[in-house]
Amino acid sequence: SPASSAEAHSEVFEGQVDHLWPASLLVVHFWAPWAPQCAQMNDVMAELAKEHPQVSFVKLEAEAVPEVSEKYEISSVPTFLFFKNSQKIDRLDGAHAPELTKKVQRHASSGSFPPSGNEHPKEDLNLRLKKLTHAAPCMLFMKGTPQEPRCGFSKQMVEILHKHNIQFSSFDIFSDEEVRQGLKTYSNWPTYPQLYVSGELVGGLDIIKELEASDELDTICPKAPKLEERLKVLTNKASVMLFMKGNKQVKNSKMVLFVISFDTFDILEDEEVRQGLKTFSNWPTYPQLYVKGELVGGLDIVKELKDNGELLPVLKGEN
Repeated sequence: SPASSAEAHSEVFEGQVDHLWPASLLVVHFWAPWAPQCAQMNDVMAELAKEHPQVSFVKLEAEAVPEVSEKYEISSVPTFLFFKNSQKIDRLDGAHAPELTKKVQRHASSGSFPPSGNEHPKEDLNLRLKKLTHAAPCMLFMKGTPQEPRCGFSKQMVEILHKHNIQFSSFDIFSDEEVRQGLKTYSNWPTYPQLYVSGELVGGLDIIKELEASDELDTICPKAPKLEERLKVLTNKASVMLFMKGNKQVKNSKMVLFVISFDTFDILEDEEVRQGLKTFSNWPTYPQLYVKGELVGGLDIVKELKDNGELLPVLKGEN
């Protein structure tokens, strides 16, 4: 029967995991009475229990069952674990009601067998991890996001990288349990955060602190270009550059130049460029047209040039 509000203790819990009916799903909520987001997720779980009578839902007070919490690496609440065929098949960290609903629906409807033991998925995972570690010149695998780190170590790592103006992309390991577990084996490094440069593991927080102390960090990690340098590069990206709202297809900016090949930059995609370019070019509005890195002007000026028959020579860089 659905135990939507069942409190379990460790022996009972382990017993439940071991004696699951084949194909039946057990969802365990590791919670704490002091955390309001846990109470909110208990309500979500009670609703899900009504919708999925075939699924067992259990609440475990994380701090009351330290051995279980340790075994399953529960480091924050709420955390949800999913079990099938006596095996843990998935987890969700944090109070994400839509995501919990999605996972319950997916696992409740999938077949009785855990992922098959053949080697192909493993190969696919390694390939995926290789792509992820190479996704940017500097990649940080962390708990949470740079804006909202979900553990103190990840927060410290982000602070160090920002302090040194290091350009990096990040991957939230809480968003993908397969990556979270797989990367530990792939890199032979058991904890997070993990920092990679050019696809190679540099290390965790302790190593980054050591590199910072010995002034090596700045030589290893790529620096974020200063905004002015970035704008210079962008305005010179093609001999004719149009900074506009949208792109060529969208035509939100009425200035579209069919007569000559040009490149566009969608300022709605990058707030830093959108604001910075106004100062850089001393021009407060969009669209803005550049030829060979020099500002020609906005729509009114382009219309004026067109009416005077001067637009084409300007676009060709003849003026």
